[in-house]
Amino acid sequence: MAEKELAKVYEPTAVERKWYETWEQEGYFRADPDSGKPPYSIVIPPPNVTGALHMGHALNNTLQDILCRWKRMNGYEVLWMPGTDHAGIATQNVVERQLAGEGTSRHELGREAFIERVWKWKAESGGQIIGQLKRLGASCDWGRERFTMDEGLSRAVREVFVRLYEEGLIYRDNRLINWCPRCHTALSDIEVEHEDKAGNLWHIRYPVAGEPGRFVVVATTRPETMLGDTAVAVHPEDERYADLVGKKVLLPLVNREIPVVADEYVDREFGTGVVKITPAHDFNDFEVGRRHNLDLLNVFDESAVVNAAGHQYEGMERFAARKRVVEDLEALGLLEKIDDHAHAVGGCYRCKTVVEPYLSLQWYVKVGPLAERALAAVKDGRTRIVPQQWENTYYDWMENIKDWCISRQIWWGHRIPAWYCDHCGETTVAKIDPTVCAACGSDEIRQETDVLDTWFSSALWPFSTMGWPDRTPELAAFYPTSCLVTGFDILFFWVARMMMMGLHFMDEAPFSDVYIHALVRDAQGQKMSKSKGNVIDPLVVIDQYGTDAFRFTLAAFAAQGRDIKLAEERIAGYRNFVNKIWNASRFALMNLEGFEPDTVDPATLDLSNADRWILHRLNEAAAETAEALEAYRFNDAAGTLYRFTWSEFCDWYIELAKDDLYRGDDARKETARYVLWLVLENLLRLLHPFMPFITEEIWQTLPGARPAPSIMVAGYPRPVPERDFPDGAAEMELVMEVIRGIRNIRGEMDVAPSREIAAILSCGSAESLHLLKRNEVYVMSLARLSDLAIGQQLERPADAAIQVAGDVEIAVPLKGLVNVEEEEKRLLKEIGKLDKEIEMFGRKLENPSFVERAPADVVAKEREKLAEVTQKKDVLLASLEKIRKLA
Repeated sequence: MAEKELAKVYEPTAVERKWYETWEQEGYFRADPDSGKPPYSIVIPPPNVTGALHMGHALNNTLQDILCRWKRMNGYEVLWMPGTDHAGIATQNVVERQLAGEGTSRHELGREAFIERVWKWKAESGGQIIGQLKRLGASCDWGRERFTMDEGLSRAVREVFVRLYEEGLIYRDNRLINWCPRCHTALSDIEVEHEDKAGNLWHIRYPVAGEPGRFVVVATTRPETMLGDTAVAVHPEDERYADLVGKKVLLPLVNREIPVVADEYVDREFGTGVVKITPAHDFNDFEVGRRHNLDLLNVFDESAVVNAAGHQYEGMERFAARKRVVEDLEALGLLEKIDDHAHAVGGCYRCKTVVEPYLSLQWYVKVGPLAERALAAVKDGRTRIVPQQWENTYYDWMENIKDWCISRQIWWGHRIPAWYCDHCGETTVAKIDPTVCAACGSDEIRQETDVLDTWFSSALWPFSTMGWPDRTPELAAFYPTSCLVTGFDILFFWVARMMMMGLHFMDEAPFSDVYIHALVRDAQGQKMSKSKGNVIDPLVVIDQYGTDAFRFTLAAFAAQGRDIKLAEERIAGYRNFVNKIWNASRFALMNLEGFEPDTVDPATLDLSNADRWILHRLNEAAAETAEALEAYRFNDAAGTLYRFTWSEFCDWYIELAKDDLYRGDDARKETARYVLWLVLENLLRLLHPFMPFITEEIWQTLPGARPAPSIMVAGYPRPVPERDFPDGAAEMELVMEVIRGIRNIRGEMDVAPSREIAAILSCGSAESLHLLKRNEVYVMSLARLSDLAIGQQLERPADAAIQVAGDVEIAVPLKGLVNVEEEEKRLLKEIGKLDKEIEMFGRKLENPSFVERAPADVVAKEREKLAEVTQKKDVLLASLEKIRKLA
């Protein structure tokens, strides 16, 4: 007997809180490396400790949880490793804003006091996203939660840095880097977001030294950096300027002589074929400068303000300096012309400030040798990227990789374990803080003030979280991990670097599969942003519709390689699906009162065709779901379960079973109850990875002895050969097609569902005749018939509406069913309303002012509305024609 009744209405909030607390208390999320079960492991892409749950997190973690719950139910020992990232720049910015509000700064506090303040913030406010992931139902092993700056991970970071340094793969060099003038730190190439912007191309006249009246014209997008020019360059094969190579020109405004050099970097077709060379402020110019031993003249400070090298422009912000430089050039008659010119401008990925190429002494990882192994691991199939289209992106990045700048000029992060000796000038790199210089023994040493790029510690995540550099039971059991679920935007930021570090330090690729999911966009396909006002907050929709509805929506739209267009209406639609499951379960439980499934021997049951059909479809649904999940086709798995639950179990089987449940003899009733219980119990387990809360709540109320204390650790359904009934299922499909045909006629002729009608089934074969005779009771009941004639070559009444199902012609006599006069009036009235709407939409869309000025998506919506009402009118006109034939 069921343990309790289900409430009339499903209230998700209380159910979700109850079961999540139960799962945690019972330890169902905990992984045991010594269990002997086959391992399955996933490391969570660690959200920033500053973060709050957004749609990207919701999708990413829902998909991971589906996989983990599914594998756990399939008998795997599942480790889903959780944690958060210290997020150097982002976290420092948060605390610095707090300090600014208090009228102070990190510099006034000092480094140690500031770091203490960040740790305090982290303890009080950081990591709120963990609680939000729990609301999402994430079944992570929270007892193993890690933080990229906790003691164990910090030890791993030092170990890796020192080893790479000793192997010659980490070095320090004075090179051009991407610099954020606001965050005051270096950025790696992939932390710079490029955006095409309208700009200008200024053509500036540089006087040729010693040749009065002769000029070369240089085209540039950044006239302010000319203050740091140390040469101009021409192509070595450009005959126009052959006599200038080796001569000098006078740098306008500062009157400094600089050489003319020949270099193949110059594009003869661009601009004038002469380019200014500013090695300290342009990456390409830096390389030219190295080839020609040019001076490196930095004219900006760390805030992108002109320094003393900029002469009369000292103290001016770079864009103000640009304006003044252009004005002064024009006043001197040295500005030849200004062209419009669109070009890519780099911005800081955190604060969006325009990034400055900046000459600075930084730490680098030599990534070439590391990238070779990471590239080979994907090419030879040790790691598979899904969808496969992302492999080419990965190859392109890895084959054109540049050394990684890993030092950051901030305070929050892993401090670089390097010490400089003021006595002998040598550098000591060590795992444990040294007290003296390793070279000369002097105690006049000071530690590097820079910290490591946040992605350096993240790159070690798959093995550092499991206790490396110690050989722990977790590493032995769960590394390499089984799968990584992540967004394409960090394929290079994080995935490629984990591949490099995992292969170098563990000698194995960190994961077998990398599943790349797409973006969640708004209903129009626009990227969600606060500025657009189109952000959907996961926590708000969870409160409104429940976690299960939200999770199922995300899975249902997670098609490979296709962004998700999400609207709240879709989540509301799947909330209806949740309610459908609840109501079907309440119906089942009412009919299972007093039923004891453990006493039933399935082999003795006399199954009806409806029973055989639903059991066969259950087998197929289980097989299709497993196949889709194995291939990371989450939308196909969700689609299979949705159709089976709503269309087949709820709309068909429950209705088909009612005759046996209400009017059948004891044997038929017992069989129907057993099949109803069996299918519902299996269905709940099939749905559990997608909808964990409602499935647990209902599963716990089912009669009979449960195979496990929680659905979480019950087995995932697999096809059972004894439930394969292909012939019985095919027979039922024809019966249902006939019923659908009769229902379609009802709908077309607007016959009330409650009104009983007559139908004539003329069968094209003896086989379909006998089949329908055997299932006559289903047709009579579900099609709401008062009279049913089944035969071959039956006469069709003149006034009948016709449908076809297989080789069966369905005829429904209309005489007496429809009041022709009233129905004609009703149809004409509806058609009139639609004509007015069609005229209104037509006028709007024929108006050039509206079509040209309105946003494209608004115009498209109006076209859709016009097509919709036109289609409705066509349907009503067809019905009107049928009605008039009856008159």
